[in-house]
Amino acid sequence: MPSSVARSLARVSSALIVLLALLTPLSAIAAWSDLEVGDTGRFVSTVAPLDSDPHVRQAVADRITDEVMTQVRVGPLQQSVRNLLHEAVLSFATTEAFSNAWRTAARAVHSAAAEVLSGDNGNGKNAPGTRGRTVIIDLAPIAEQVKRQLVTDNVPFANRIPVRHTEITVLESNSLGIWRHVAQGLRAAGIRPAVGTLVLTAVAVLLAADRRRTLVRVGAAFAIGAGLLVIAVAVARGSVLADLPNNGDRSAARALYDALTVSLRTAAWSVMAAGLVLSLGAWLTGRLRGSRHTTTSPPSAPTPPRTRPRYPRRTSPPAASPHPSPHPSPRTSPRPSRT
Repeated sequence: MPSSVARSLARVSSALIVLLALLTPLSAIAAWSDLEVGDTGRFVSTVAPLDSDPHVRQAVADRITDEVMTQVRVGPLQQSVRNLLHEAVLSFATTEAFSNAWRTAARAVHSAAAEVLSGDNGNGKNAPGTRGRTVIIDLAPIAEQVKRQLVTDNVPFANRIPVRHTEITVLESNSLGIWRHVAQGLRAAGIRPAVGTLVLTAVAVLLAADRRRTLVRVGAAFAIGAGLLVIAVAVARGSVLADLPNNGDRSAARALYDALTVSLRTAAWSVMAAGLVLSLGAWLTGRLRGSRHTTTSPPSAPTPPRTRPRYPRRTSPPAASPHPSPHPSPRTSPRPSRT
């Protein structure tokens, strides 16, 4: 493969990995909106256990008691009657009748939340559980059950309890801001972003020249995306609760929000852990392979020492004596001439 093509594929793989970090939180929110919030059965199954939440019980008891006491005037016994009625409602909140009434209210909350989040109000009529762009818990079914039970128990003034649309506000659509538009788009997408995320992961790994290193980056991208999801859930929680009064409504809304997003937060931490395990596993695999290759490679033959070549030593002529000898050498003495 030419080097230019390999570089191009590596750039594409890197861009896909960056895209994975952004798609991870979006795909999780889309799947959650479709499977958790969009399904009535799952929504009710998630919200129904809140009938045992102390904040929800306290909010219901406070709201019903306050509404009743606006219709009851007993003079100096007003506070005593209020305390008695409040305790009676709290006691009723532990019964099976309260659980059934709460489940009915949860179904109405789901219809209201779906309408507010989708913006579907074309007929001009509000769904049960809504007041304009506000999601409420209508306590009228619960108040009716409370009145019936208290009358049966011969509680004083129980027959004077009004059955009205006493309510707890759990969501103001104006406080959602951009989160409402994000929820609308992602809910329409369903699980398709999650499928696309898996496909992009496979493509990023296949296009990479060094797949082990790419797996390290893919795991890091998943961990970063999961961290962004945790932050988004926390920021949205603050936005939802910000405009609610700091009373029982906010406490009940906080419990409802936490119950609905527990699966989303669990998914975020699970994806983060899986991404870190993938990155660490791919990195350790490369380290172990490198050390094993170094350990099992045969030792190389020792390099012979470099020696200088030996050449025959030159003999220099004897140096001339500074004092000439008086007797000439026989080899150098002149021969007598023959006559």
